[in-house]
Amino acid sequence: MALIVFFRGINVGGHRAFRPSVLAKELGAYGAVNVGAAGTLVIRKPGLRPKFLAELRRKLPFEATIACCDSRDLLQLEMDNPFGTEPPPAGVVRFVSILSQTGRRGVSLPIALPEAGEWLVRIIGSKNRLVYGVYRRHMKTIGCLGRIDTLFGTPATTRSWNTILSVLRILKSDERASLPIAD
Repeated sequence: MALIVFFRGINVGGHRAFRPSVLAKELGAYGAVNVGAAGTLVIRKPGLRPKFLAELRRKLPFEATIACCDSRDLLQLEMDNPFGTEPPPAGVVRFVSILSQTGRRGVSLPIALPEAGEWLVRIIGSKNRLVYGVYRRHMKTIGCLGRIDTLFGTPATTRSWNTILSVLRILKSDERASLPIAD
């Protein structure tokens, strides 16, 4: 089963900059595929997770918070169709935040942030290490997304639903490639 790796806080404003595509090539033995510049990798052949993660950390040029999930978690989220079929309104972005560890249970959802005034982030659900919702494009949105760490009690890293869909396309193409050819 593929492992999806998400780095937190890299390539932001020139800080902790590196090229995930180069890292993916260095992890070629694991079948690594880079998705975008924010630090999202599909690891097709991770082997034993602790061994792979130790190798991954050795290859990073700095310490980084890493969040992971299994491919089945993202495939199940897509099947659950958390955002429905309607496109979001203009200026609203669908997102998934991946918790770096198992998060705090019992968070009452949905949640709108900030609590008072017009919402910037709406967390609509969570499953395993995945927290999902929508946000408005606004300067203060990043601070509201940062509250996910506090709410769930562990660092999280956020990707747009479009990035998650790119990961899903890779996973599905791998599934199709492994199907036997019918005569």
